[in-house]
Amino acid sequence: MRMKIALLFGSLLLFTCTAMFAQDSASDSKSKSSTRTITGCLSKGDSAKEFLLTGSDGSTWEVRSDAASLADHVGHTVEATGVVKNSTAHNLKEDAKETASDAHMKKDKGEHGHMTVTNVKMVSDSCQK
Repeated sequence: MRMKIALLFGSLLLFTCTAMFAQDSASDSKSKSSTRTITGCLSKGDSAKEFLLTGSDGSTWEVRSDAASLADHVGHTVEATGVVKNSTAHNLKEDAKETASDAHMKKDKGEHGHMTVTNVKMVSDSCQK
């Protein structure tokens, strides 16, 4: 009888710990905003409406916009604010890259994503290399 009680208690403790860990992991992913502001160099992309924003932190973003005139800022350092496409999957991918980097499995943990820009502000009329 004592063995059954101990087994039941152990199972309950394991379930509780697992539920708390899962809740913490979900909170971490949700804490990353789907809206970002990135400062960096804007260059022309692969298509007429697509641009590449290379962040000052080494991140790269494929950006587009119907609200802001990105073509006017090609070759400039800009501060772009926008919405990350599929932010949940993006955040999970970036978390995995960070974990791999922390485990010394990957050297580069630079972020890459897609963003729809809602506002752009010129910081400098040239890009710093």
